[in-house]
Amino acid sequence: MGAFVVDPGRLNARLDLETPTEISDGQGGVSEGWELVASVWGRVEPLRARPGEEAGAATAPVSHRVTIRYRDDVRHAMRFAHRGRSLLILAVRDPDETRRYLICDCRETRP
Repeated sequence: MGAFVVDPGRLNARLDLETPTEISDGQGGVSEGWELVASVWGRVEPLRARPGEEAGAATAPVSHRVTIRYRDDVRHAMRFAHRGRSLLILAVRDPDETRRYLICDCRETRP
């Protein structure tokens, strides 16, 4: 298999990589939140929209492919924040196993 090649100029979207965290509510409980891990440059490609239903309301979640430079701390269930949108990471892969790039399959969620 040939090497996966990305023109570095195509990594032109500034993304905030966030991880889920629990935040104390000050009364002995916790609430779920997101903690910034890093700001990275990447490429966001919308792939498709599938009509669906969530809690009785019509939805059309959009799937995206996000390409970034390789990082060993990116996992599924993390997310990218980009232009007021949240892209939940469903899967992460190194396309040619050279540790140069990561491709993340994402689903747009409510921020």
